[in-house]
Amino acid sequence: MSIRIATFNMENLFRRPTAFRVTEPAKRREILDDFDKLVALLDLATYTDDDKKEIVRLIKRYRAYAIDPENPPPIFVNQSRPGRHSGLFETSGPADNPHIEIKAGGRASWTGWAELGQDDLDMSVVRNTGRVVAEVDADILLTVEVEDRLTLERFNTHVLAGALGRRPYPYNLLVDGNDARGIDIGILSRHPITSVRSHIFDTDPDQPADRLFSRDCPEFEIQLDGSPLVILGNHLKSKFQDDPDLRLAQAKRVAEIYRAAAERTPHVMVAGDLNDDPGSEAVAELVDAGLRDVMSHRVYHGEPGTHGTCASSEDKLDYLLLPPPLWHEVQHVGLETRGIHADGIKSFDTVTSKLNEASDHAALYVDLDL
Repeated sequence: MSIRIATFNMENLFRRPTAFRVTEPAKRREILDDFDKLVALLDLATYTDDDKKEIVRLIKRYRAYAIDPENPPPIFVNQSRPGRHSGLFETSGPADNPHIEIKAGGRASWTGWAELGQDDLDMSVVRNTGRVVAEVDADILLTVEVEDRLTLERFNTHVLAGALGRRPYPYNLLVDGNDARGIDIGILSRHPITSVRSHIFDTDPDQPADRLFSRDCPEFEIQLDGSPLVILGNHLKSKFQDDPDLRLAQAKRVAEIYRAAAERTPHVMVAGDLNDDPGSEAVAELVDAGLRDVMSHRVYHGEPGTHGTCASSEDKLDYLLLPPPLWHEVQHVGLETRGIHADGIKSFDTVTSKLNEASDHAALYVDLDL
């Protein structure tokens, strides 16, 4: 039986943080840095006068008080005011430039949180994402950066089947992970998904109080005619505010999970966005476990990268890693880059700018004889 397995970082399906749509990298980084600063301040047990001044500055700078569906703020403070709890702040004066007063004395004295503002993606983006998925036509597709399972189902039925007229996937699964932005790892399959094991509660060996995985490392078990197939889905720590030690610790844990799964079935693979190049310590940890990258197989003749221009191995972030029993079953390896808008990439005719590209990641796939 020939089966096509793919991975694709879809960069959200219907809603995306407005900060991620800022085209200038320095400005985007500034927003995300300020978001992290605000979250850290709000988590303090006690707010000093200086803390309150800085919180007010950040709230005003990013209109974090504004409920505006037509022009959502880059950062929003979601205040809840039930029972005895008061909010973080109160506003007065003109709506476009209000006076803000911090009422809370510390984290325990208010209920709520800060979040990145989001707005709906243009449907041209969604259709281009669907076009990539339809062109790859995988039997099993690991999806990276998807909002939730019901969003994945809506994409499956309304976009793939409805707008594009392709056959929908009968099975899809997603477990919410640890990312506060709500970007998760899911799967679409034409074969029954019989189980999933989540690792969201795994802890960092160096920081036992912290969760290890930025998202998760779900083990999806899929029923095939022979041995069950286990796919370990991944989205390791990004290089934004880089922490290579954390990414390495995550990779070491993925290697452990792989070895344990390989005792149950010989058909185990690691897939997803590892956020590091083939020469990195994180990827080396998985190679040392016996896994091999399908883009290093003799049948592959495409671009060396999977992200941006895909022009070099430094642009490679996405992987399908196979164990020895599956390596010899490889029939074909391919990379679908036409959803990207970048120099040197021949895009779909419907991908005309960075604003409507499907993703800045290519979809990677392998055909196996199972």
